[in-house]
Amino acid sequence: MNRTKAARWYSLAALVIVLDQISKWVVLGHIGYGESITVAPFWNWVLTFNSGAAFSFLADQPGWQRWFFTLLALAVSAWIAVMLRRHPERRLASLALALILGGALGNVIDRLRFGAVVDFIQWHAAGYYWPAFNIADAAITVGAVLLVIEQLLAGRRKADLQPHQK
Repeated sequence: MNRTKAARWYSLAALVIVLDQISKWVVLGHIGYGESITVAPFWNWVLTFNSGAAFSFLADQPGWQRWFFTLLALAVSAWIAVMLRRHPERRLASLALALILGGALGNVIDRLRFGAVVDFIQWHAAGYYWPAFNIADAAITVGAVLLVIEQLLAGRRKADLQPHQK
């Protein structure tokens, strides 16, 4: 029964992977490495490759980080898949985990194909530039924020169930 209920969350993760990979395929076919295309006054398309993690963490290392981050993402993804199967009824937590799962696996595909993650969305304001990111990164970020919100709400529900002490 939980397998059937979890299928919708696995499907959401798969949708994130598909959207992420299609967007990267389009970018790789239309933008040259380092080229920047203005979309809006605060937004550019720019093709970069990140061999590190978030904010290019460990990108300056000689290559071991590719396999470290790949194995880490696969281990976390396996744990998430188990959690989605065990607790599919926890809607907000499952939504968050499905987004993180899809994002993590989307970036694993890049690491295996290119040795680095394809990033292409660049936001900026007043001369300050946010590091380039992709659909998978956005899904991971939204999932992480939702997971924090879910934990805060769960803590509040638990506190409401406790008898009040005077």
